[in-house]
Amino acid sequence: MNILDVEIIHSNVQKKITGSSELRRVHHPKLHSAEFQSHSRLTRSGNGIHLNTRQKTTLCIKNMVSIRCKMVVKSVLERLGLHYSHLELGRVEITDNFPQEKHEEVKAALLQFGLELMDDESAILVERIKNVIIEMIHYEDEMPKAKFSVYLCEKLNNEFTYAYLSALFAEVKGVNIEHFVIVHKIERAKELMVYNEGLSLSEIAWKLHYSSVAHLSNQFKKITGLTPTHFKNMKNKRLTALEDL
Repeated sequence: MNILDVEIIHSNVQKKITGSSELRRVHHPKLHSAEFQSHSRLTRSGNGIHLNTRQKTTLCIKNMVSIRCKMVVKSVLERLGLHYSHLELGRVEITDNFPQEKHEEVKAALLQFGLELMDDESAILVERIKNVIIEMIHYEDEMPKAKFSVYLCEKLNNEFTYAYLSALFAEVKGVNIEHFVIVHKIERAKELMVYNEGLSLSEIAWKLHYSSVAHLSNQFKKITGLTPTHFKNMKNKRLTALEDL
């Protein structure tokens, strides 16, 4: 993303922040125990439950899966005069006092860009799982060497077993975690073919931790219906938006 893209996003945010909508926050003791286990205060308003820690409020945002989405959220918060201490895929920590009217303004503004504040405990955890996978595959320089089940649990502060996370993900999303990982690895392979044409299939397979080109090719064809070679030679290569996977 270049400076012009950021300026365009910021300009669009300023134009779209209008109106208001209901926003609710729900605290789950397991979801945030590592982050809020001390100096925390649970408050309830007419529209939901809010967790504040030294005037900090963590918001969980659905579909915030790319750098562009992070820039949109950043611009929304700046436009509304809100400060934050941490911003990552799917989550932002507000450091200011966060009254209900600000909740409504933020929710309304984010909805203009297809981003949604979440209040369902299971949905929040599934979104966290998705964001760990997306960041691991699309934004890390290297795939982790640790087994994925171990890596995922560690990224979620070992608050849940992998069996629980896998079962919940399948129940909410309708597909298992392993399939979701494969879909994103294949999309990443497509991205590498489009934007890094100098990479060979062997290099792409190695980068994505496939045991061989044959293994990559087999999964690629199952997901896309095409072989990697066929896709690589296409003139009009199409990528899928991460939020649509």
